[in-house]
Amino acid sequence: MDYFKNLLDLLKTEREEDHNQYRKLTEQSSVAERRANGLTWYPVAIRGSEMSRGDYLTVELERTTHQDIAHQFRFGMPAVFFGNHDAKNDRVEGTITHQNGNRLKITLRTDELPEWTRDGKLGIDILFDDNSYEEMQSALKQVIAIEAKSPDKDKKLISILTGSQKPTFKEKVPPLVGVRLNESQQAAVDKILKANELAVVHGPPGTGKTTTLVQAIKALVKTQNQKVLVVAPSNTAVDLLSEKLHEEGLNVLRVGNPARVNERLMSLTLDAKMAEHPQMKESKRLKKQAQEFKNMAHKYKRNFGKSERDQRKLLFDEAHKIMKEVGNTEQYIIDDLLAKAQVVTATLVGANHYTVKNLSYDTVVIDEAGQALEPACWIPILKAPKVVLAGDHCQLPPTIKSEVAAKNGLSTTLLEKCVGLHPEAVTLLEEQYRMNEQIMGYSSQVFYHNRLKAYASVAERLLFEGDKPLLFIDTAGCGFEEKLEGTSSTNPEEAALLLKHLAILAEECAKKSPFPNIGVIAPYKQQIRVLTEQIAHVPALQPYLSSIAINTVDSFQGQERDVIYISMTRSNTDGIIGFLADIRRMNVAMTRARKKLVIVGDSATLAQSAFYADFIEYAEKRDAYVSAWEWM
Repeated sequence: MDYFKNLLDLLKTEREEDHNQYRKLTEQSSVAERRANGLTWYPVAIRGSEMSRGDYLTVELERTTHQDIAHQFRFGMPAVFFGNHDAKNDRVEGTITHQNGNRLKITLRTDELPEWTRDGKLGIDILFDDNSYEEMQSALKQVIAIEAKSPDKDKKLISILTGSQKPTFKEKVPPLVGVRLNESQQAAVDKILKANELAVVHGPPGTGKTTTLVQAIKALVKTQNQKVLVVAPSNTAVDLLSEKLHEEGLNVLRVGNPARVNERLMSLTLDAKMAEHPQMKESKRLKKQAQEFKNMAHKYKRNFGKSERDQRKLLFDEAHKIMKEVGNTEQYIIDDLLAKAQVVTATLVGANHYTVKNLSYDTVVIDEAGQALEPACWIPILKAPKVVLAGDHCQLPPTIKSEVAAKNGLSTTLLEKCVGLHPEAVTLLEEQYRMNEQIMGYSSQVFYHNRLKAYASVAERLLFEGDKPLLFIDTAGCGFEEKLEGTSSTNPEEAALLLKHLAILAEECAKKSPFPNIGVIAPYKQQIRVLTEQIAHVPALQPYLSSIAINTVDSFQGQERDVIYISMTRSNTDGIIGFLADIRRMNVAMTRARKKLVIVGDSATLAQSAFYADFIEYAEKRDAYVSAWEWM
């Protein structure tokens, strides 16, 4: 029980820090500043409205200007719709029920549009997302209650995940036939099918984790007749699995709002399936009728007598009665769709969406578990007696706002704990399909006990014949000193050298075809800015800009490119490497490249860390070390 009380305390610390950061961004800021931070759409236009469940009103809004600004509006977030008057009451709160491009739907806690929406400019602000924290907190409290009262058999999974019991496995399960998987992928699927409570799939970069999970989920449904809940921390990961499971012929129900808005995915959502349901015609007819009663009621002006007032009340009562019937019809449709779904997919918090809140499953699969906060994992775990965790704790950890919470254990994921506690439940996927083996080798040595093998067709692939797949360009002694900008570091001379090298490579590649796609990664946001500004002034690279992406490590997670350049940025006489010391982040950066990886950095600074000193030695042994003086 102390285990979960400790988690609750850490979550509270994180929530407070997150709230403080949100307040700093919003309290003293203007609409324009909030808009620039992605917290506001302003101005917006109303594109439609309809009555929804519980007599609430759903309004569709479109942002009409500043459409290129990135924003943080997501399905399920609380928001406030406001007018541009000074009056405090020109605002109404609600929840975002759909978001796509520059349009969103917000369900407001009112049954009609307020008067102030008819004139002046309108906007919408995101509110602090307390809902996610409430759901995580509620799940942890539920676990504490189960631990205190329930019989032992109901606590088995909790005991295993916290380390006081060992997982158990079935002796024999018929092996999968007719599915093309490699040996370790097959072993992972077998382990998932044999597990009674816990299986862990450890999937290093490029090892086909998604393929493995899809086949395992399909086998759970088809051979063990299970109902499966599939969740992940990000909408993008949920979308990918939803699509692949659908392609395998499974009946998938996607709860929530997909990030990747395409026809195939939209057809899997609850909204789309409800719209297709034969009973929906009746629901639409009733809604229309309710709206007509409301419209009639609104025709009565403010100054009316008792009989008009009674008549208006009757019309409103009738509308409410009909909407109750709509609610019942829609609940019947939802129940029917859920009964037929073989797999339900959602984000971790989305697994508790009101439509599926009370469902239970045979197995819950948590993908990207290396990026999931443990308290969030308990939301879906409580819905099944068995859990499959999949991910890689040697890549990026979850984002945590509070340093105190991170240091005290919130940054250690459930995946990482289970890998340590229950090695018998873990299968490491050993064959990777992305990288030349020289690019893969160092990562395999440091993070995966040298167990990774490159698939034959990628092991020796090169950008072009005679090219080197790996290069460390050492700027030591060149006088490229880092500069501090706010809390971020830059190194303009290192950036210039990197782009000079890239220009030479691009001209070489242009003689061959097709032209490769290239990623330029820097661990520091300000160095990204420097690289982006400088590349605009390198004439030789202008024709190829559409093939070059410059960004931070985090934004390349889950992606790959033919060529990756990494600007290490740090260069100082004290050997301070800052958060380059987070070697998991570096593991992500170094494993994005398919055919060529070029790292530019100062060996004198980097070699203060054993990880980088060993990497430089690894490069030297493979004739992949060169001095920057060659390009000076």
